[in-house]
Amino acid sequence: MAVVVRSVVVGVDAGGTASKAVVVDETGAVLGRGSAGPGNPAAGGPAAARAIGSALRAALGPAPATVTSGVVGVAGASALADPAIAAAFAAEWDALGLRCPMTIAGDAVTAFAAGGDWASGAVLIAGTGAVAALVEGLEITRVADGLGWLLGDEGSGMWLGLQAVRLAARQWQAPLARRVAAHAGAATADDLVHWAQALPPFGALAPVVCELADAGDPDASAITTEAARRLVATLDELEAPDAPVVLAGGLLVADTPVRRGVLARLAERGVVHGTTVGTAHDPALGAARLALRTGSGSPAPAAPPR
Repeated sequence: MAVVVRSVVVGVDAGGTASKAVVVDETGAVLGRGSAGPGNPAAGGPAAARAIGSALRAALGPAPATVTSGVVGVAGASALADPAIAAAFAAEWDALGLRCPMTIAGDAVTAFAAGGDWASGAVLIAGTGAVAALVEGLEITRVADGLGWLLGDEGSGMWLGLQAVRLAARQWQAPLARRVAAHAGAATADDLVHWAQALPPFGALAPVVCELADAGDPDASAITTEAARRLVATLDELEAPDAPVVLAGGLLVADTPVRRGVLARLAERGVVHGTTVGTAHDPALGAARLALRTGSGSPAPAAPPR
């Protein structure tokens, strides 16, 4: 019996937490998914390329396939200017038998593609960090914030956690302070200050802040309200008020008080959710859709069963 070789494209969403890959056919139907470890080359170096390769192997599965194009959305894409990291990516494509175009794009590009069918517009991302970007096709044409937690990332999970710790250190008897103290294992405000000096992952407190805000805690509500205000202010820095907007990142994809606050502020301007505001639920699939739209050139050879 003749072996049927699929013609497919691949998409990857790679960040500081995980790498996720999707394989789709020429109609856009999902044929496979895979995941692996962190794929941010700025943070992980060549190991990020290996994680992305592992996710792609899992998504492609054992059946032979002809890969015609791929888009890889990467946080820290600028790190590919490092020859060692670029070589690691080239080695992964070679090990996978890929000879097709494999486009590396910023994760903002694939997040935007995951939120709607617009060719251009804005994406607002709030997860551990926060950034807004204007996207045109596969290019980022303008960026606001994304400066890291020390200088910016306003309204992000890291920012939420920092505000909670700062409030707890000053208002030790507040309900929010008790939850922060429990998270830090701090018996006193001095203990909390000492804990904070070690620069722990403050973003881990973001779910606590959101939970308390939903429960009506005034301090937590004030923090999430301010986060939404700052995120919309970051979006405004792009100076593209009429552009469609895609919301991405854990704080803006899930039903959080930050997401609701951002949507409420956008609605006050007449921006309609579902019409001019989308949500990036699946950036890896967004990357695959971009590969379908933009893919060209010679296909990769059929990969043998693994």
